[in-house]
Amino acid sequence: MKVCILYGGRSGEHEVSLRSAASVVKNLDASRYSVTLIGIDKGGRWHAQEAPRFTHVAGQGDVLSLVPSSRTVSVVPSDGIHVDGRKVPIDCVFPVLHGTFGEDGTVQGLLEMAGLPYVGAGVLGSSASMDKETAKRLWRDAGLPIVDFEVVRRGATPDEYRVAASRLGMPLFVKPCSAGSSLGAARVDTGEALLPAIEEALRFDMRALIERCVDAREIECAVTGNFPARAFPPGEIVPSSGHGFYDYEAKYIDPQGATLRAPAELDPGVRDTIMRTAEAAYTVIRCQGMARVDFFVDRVSGGVYLNEINTIPGFTSISMFPRMCGAAGLSYPRLLDTLIELAVARETEKATVRFEK
Repeated sequence: MKVCILYGGRSGEHEVSLRSAASVVKNLDASRYSVTLIGIDKGGRWHAQEAPRFTHVAGQGDVLSLVPSSRTVSVVPSDGIHVDGRKVPIDCVFPVLHGTFGEDGTVQGLLEMAGLPYVGAGVLGSSASMDKETAKRLWRDAGLPIVDFEVVRRGATPDEYRVAASRLGMPLFVKPCSAGSSLGAARVDTGEALLPAIEEALRFDMRALIERCVDAREIECAVTGNFPARAFPPGEIVPSSGHGFYDYEAKYIDPQGATLRAPAELDPGVRDTIMRTAEAAYTVIRCQGMARVDFFVDRVSGGVYLNEINTIPGFTSISMFPRMCGAAGLSYPRLLDTLIELAVARETEKATVRFEK
C-alpha cells in the first residue's frame, strides 16, 4: 500500500511534527507499505523527499530531516499529488502535521479536493476541534461538562478584557482559541498579570479564551474510530514542581518537565466516566480516525471536565496517544495499521454518497 506522509508545516509545532513523523516512519510495517515523504517547511513550501533521513537530537530523540528540494510539488483537483508534473501513486495520506495549517481543516480540505483518502478527522471535525471556543460551545450544547469560559478579541479595550475576566474570578488560564502545544497559554493569578497574558495569547490568534482555573489532575484519553468511537483507558500528565501547568517548556524543552502515566490511577467509576465522555465529545464534534481528548479532574470535588481535543496528537515514541493505546494492547505498528484502515473505510463509505441528481 502506498502511503504519503506529510510532515513539518507552518505552525509553531513544526519541530514536534519532525519528531512525530520520525516515529511514524520507523513504525510503519515495511512489508505492508511503501512510503512517500513530503516535508512542508516553515514558509509553507512542499518538498518531495528522496528517502527518509533521521537525525538524533539530544533530549528530543530522532527527528525526520526535511531536505530542501527544487522539485515542484502540486496538489491537483481530483487527481492527487504530482511531483515535477507526474502523478505520484498514493493510496492514503497520513498528515503528521500539528497545529495551524495541518490540524485545523485546511490541509484536510486540500486533500478532499485532490480526491485522496487521509488519516484523521475530516474538514469539519478538524476545524471545530482546533477552535477551542467552537468545541466548548458544541460540547456545552450537548450537555457535556466544560469549565466556565469567556472569549475576548483583538481590538477590545483593556476594560473589556477586565470585565470578561471578572465574570470568572481569579485564578484564570488564558490561551489562544486556535493554537496547540500550549503556545501563548498562561496562568493568571493577579489582575496585573491579566493584560500581558491576553496580549501574549493574541499574538497567536485573533481571539483568546479566558477560562476559570480548576485545581485538577490533567487526564488524557485516546479515542479511535469513525463510528462508533472507541476510547482507551486514560493516562495522566503530572507536571514537575518547576512548572505551574503542562506548558510548552514542560512538553518539549525540559526533559524532566512532566511525568506521563499510562494508564492513570483512577477510581473505576471516574475512569469509565472519562472514557464515555471522551467518546461523546469525539462524536459530537464529528471526529473520525483518531483524537486525544484532554480532561480536568477536580482534586476537591472529583468533577470531570472536558478541556480540549487534539485531532493529530503527538506521535513520538513517548507521546501519550500511542502510549495509552499501547497500554491497552494496541501496539504502535498496529495502531498505524488501524488508522490507515479507518481512512480507507471512510473514503469507501464516502464513495456511496451522491453529489448530483
